[in-house]
Amino acid sequence: MEDEPPSPDSLCQSWWQCLKQRLCPCQIRSVEQMKSLVRQATESEIFPVSTGGLIDSVLDFHDLRVRDVMVPRGQMDVIDEGTTLPELLSSAVETGHSRYPVIRSNRDEVIGILLVKELLRFYASSQEMGDNHPDFDLLALVRTPMFVPESKRLDALLAEFRLTRTHMAIVLDEFGGVAGLVTIEDVLEEIVGDIDDEFDVEERINIRQQAPRRHTVRALTPIGEFNEAFGTDFSDDEYDTIGGLVSNTLGHLPRRGEVARLGQYEFKVLGADRRRLHLLLVTKLDFDPNEDADGDEKDAR
Repeated sequence: MEDEPPSPDSLCQSWWQCLKQRLCPCQIRSVEQMKSLVRQATESEIFPVSTGGLIDSVLDFHDLRVRDVMVPRGQMDVIDEGTTLPELLSSAVETGHSRYPVIRSNRDEVIGILLVKELLRFYASSQEMGDNHPDFDLLALVRTPMFVPESKRLDALLAEFRLTRTHMAIVLDEFGGVAGLVTIEDVLEEIVGDIDDEFDVEERINIRQQAPRRHTVRALTPIGEFNEAFGTDFSDDEYDTIGGLVSNTLGHLPRRGEVARLGQYEFKVLGADRRRLHLLLVTKLDFDPNEDADGDEKDAR
């Protein structure tokens, strides 16, 4: 008589017993121990490597703050309250966002959040009524914004997003000024990785000018692209990205606010977590520190 194949219930029980034996809660004293046990479980094929990666991300998630994932103030795409309907439609097509902060006189005065679907609903309704020049009141369409401090934990923010059914929040610094914005997608990407949909532009803008001598630069920007934009000649023999070059210069994975100097440029970390760099503020100095030192030596001679 042939042996009967194991039932799904028995397979599940076997998997669960094996997991409990390796991940017994009474043996866990720290997050690092938990990560070590997860690695052992993936190596033993108790669950897939992809699942182990998700567990690691969740364990790190608790320590992350809004400041680590937010879109900085300078990179926010905003709408002024006086913007006309044609200008709004053109901006929505160009940038491809589903929500926009609406400001009054500057970026510190965010008065609402505009949902593009509400804008399209208004436009479609006016077209059905044959009104080619509808009386447009932007403030009638905006929703009350959610404000959160940049120090708020991401797990708490995610819970608040779910409770209020909100997808975007305006981030405030310690002085009450607008530091940036954060979306539910930004939060979820810290667990599952980058989320791109069919409307995302395949090639992201890596370098944005904020002032004549200041640019925000994504840490994943290839060194070759950086050299071409800034006229530098940084080597890409050992590191492919500008973030890798900055990390090597400092000798460790930088934290938010740390500064490194390379040639005539200062690199300040605007966004980073315990695993990687996200965003840098690059400022061109008035002089090259190395050249200045050489000049001092020549003057001394």
